[in-house]
Amino acid sequence: MIALALPINPHSGSPTDLAPKRPRGRPRKTEGERDDGNRRQELLTAAARLFRRQGFDATSTRDIAAAVGMHSGSPFYHFKSKDALLFAVMEEGMHAAIERQARALQGDASAAAPRVQIRRLIRAHFDTLHGPGNDFVPVMLYEHRSLSARQRASLDQLQMDYESTWTPVLDALHASGHLRAPVKLSRLLILGALNWSVQWFDRKKGASLDELTDAAMALFLKEC
Repeated sequence: MIALALPINPHSGSPTDLAPKRPRGRPRKTEGERDDGNRRQELLTAAARLFRRQGFDATSTRDIAAAVGMHSGSPFYHFKSKDALLFAVMEEGMHAAIERQARALQGDASAAAPRVQIRRLIRAHFDTLHGPGNDFVPVMLYEHRSLSARQRASLDQLQMDYESTWTPVLDALHASGHLRAPVKLSRLLILGALNWSVQWFDRKKGASLDELTDAAMALFLKEC
C-alpha cells in the first residue's frame, strides 16, 4: 500500500505551526517512572530493616528482593551492588536526621534558651533512633566499616553537618555553667550515649521518648 500525502492548505500555515505545542516546565513523570521511585524507596526501607536485624554480610540481595516481592536480580536495576545499597541506606538516614533536626529548631527555637534547644536536639535524635523509619541510622552506626573509603568520607561530611548544629548550643550551655565538661568531649559523649540506646531501649517496657529525653537532660546538664 502506498501512503498518500495530504494536501497542504496554503492559508493554514507551515506543518510546524500545526504541531501541538509542548507544555512548559518539566515533563510529567510517566506511571512507570513514578513506580520506579516508589520501588527504590521500598528497597531502601527493606534493606535498612534487614541490614539492622541480620547484619550486612548475612543479608543477600535475594533476601531484600523477596522482602519487596521482586525477582532476585531486580534490585540491581536501582542499585549497582549490595554495597551501593548499603551506602544509600546510610545516606538516606543521615539526610532524614538532618531534616528532622532542622524542623526541631525551626521558628522560635533558634531564639530559645540553650536548655530548650538542647532538649529539642536530644528529642529529635531519639526520634531518629526510635521513631518512624528508625532502621536507617542504626545501620550506619554498626555497619560503617563495610563502606569504601570514598563512601565513608561522604558520610562523615553529613555527620559533621549534623553535629555542627550541636556545637553552638553546647558552647552556650558551657558558658552559662550548665555544662561542665569541654564542649567537644561533651558532644561526643552525649551522642555516644544516645546512640547506644538502640541496643537496649524498648518502648514496650514503659519508657517514652520524652522520659528518655528528661533522663538525658538530668544526666548531662547541671542545674544552676
